[in-house]
Amino acid sequence: MKQEELHQAVALAERLRHVFILTVDPEGMPHLAAADNLTLAPDGRVRVSGWFCPGTVNNLLAGDRISLVVWDQATDSGYQLLGRAGKPREVAVLDGYLPEENASPPIPQINREVAIRVVKILAFSHGPHYDVEMD
Repeated sequence: MKQEELHQAVALAERLRHVFILTVDPEGMPHLAAADNLTLAPDGRVRVSGWFCPGTVNNLLAGDRISLVVWDQATDSGYQLLGRAGKPREVAVLDGYLPEENASPPIPQINREVAIRVVKILAFSHGPHYDVEMD
């Protein structure tokens, strides 16, 4: 994996302000979510954060496989980052926010961050492409 592609993926996410996150539960059922922040940590891992839904959190507590997609629809170009995630970490909590007392399902109240060790970077586009690691 080249660090240059990792830096480019993070820069694209910073510009677009969204990242798609794919996790799977213990039975292999996929779950797709979105986050709004992707950063590169000093230790070489990436960190993704957002108000993750319970499905994402539960999947990350049960397993560490993760796929992040940063894709620019206007240019039809982007990156898929495949890796292994740490456990979600709470970084912010809404204090007393109750939009509706009996909201069902409840709205996420905790902003979480997940550190990911990226093991593969693939080019991502809507059009035909190969699922091979970028050189």
